[in-house]
Amino acid sequence: PSSEAAQLAERAQMNDKGTFYFYASEPQLDGTAKFNEVCKRQEENSAILGCFTNGKIFVYNISDKRLNGVEEVTAAHEMLHAVYVRLSSSEKNHLNSLIDVEYQKLLRSEDNDLKERMEYYARTEPGERDNELHSIIGTEVSSIGDELEEYYSQYFTGRQAIVALHDSYSSKFDELERSSTTLKSQLEQLSSEINTMTSQYNSEIAVLNDDIESFNVRAQNGGFSDQSTFQAARAALEGRVGVLTQTRSTIDTKVADYEVKRQAYNQTVDESNSLSRSLDSSLAPAPSI
Repeated sequence: PSSEAAQLAERAQMNDKGTFYFYASEPQLDGTAKFNEVCKRQEENSAILGCFTNGKIFVYNISDKRLNGVEEVTAAHEMLHAVYVRLSSSEKNHLNSLIDVEYQKLLRSEDNDLKERMEYYARTEPGERDNELHSIIGTEVSSIGDELEEYYSQYFTGRQAIVALHDSYSSKFDELERSSTTLKSQLEQLSSEINTMTSQYNSEIAVLNDDIESFNVRAQNGGFSDQSTFQAARAALEGRVGVLTQTRSTIDTKVADYEVKRQAYNQTVDESNSLSRSLDSSLAPAPSI
């Protein structure tokens, strides 16, 4: 194996048996567009990080340090494919029943991402449901049944290490998604409040302007019987001006808050898109000569 492949096996904590299946599949790391010739994308918006084809493992070499662990998890995922295809029919049948138990537990936990992921596999790799779940559960699910855990121990010295690597980089996407969802909701709420307050403010300003104009005309034409009546009417108008000034200040504060949140939302979306681009092998550079 290459030194890169050996490092992947070591960091994924594959034991001798797991490493044997990994090396037997002649693993190759490639960060160029050549990777796409072997691991072909099935759907436009679905990134391909690796594949097991014709008995060989290919892993997309990701240079983005924020996604540390992706290559190791991909390597372990593909190694388990190499294991699964070599199992006998009776072994697969028993194993599939254990896998299905875990899958149903995950679905009951409202893991919608996994459900969508398996729907994708159903479209692009019909008949490979159990094969894919065998790799997914083995590398991404922390808590599983004792018998299934013992089974995976045939290929890893510490399976939780590979799960931890998966959680480490996937949590970045989860955190960004949560943040963007929260910010989007806050922006929508602020926008609604600003629009409502602004509309009401403008209406009240229009009425106030008319009332001030009427007050001035009345004052100029001797419309007040005495000074106290004049001062009371003037004070009432000044009170309304003060209330609307405070309303305008509140609107300005909300607008400023909206702008801060808008920039934070855009930054979150940009970072999420940046991470997604790092996973997109279709954007990989051509190999150098």
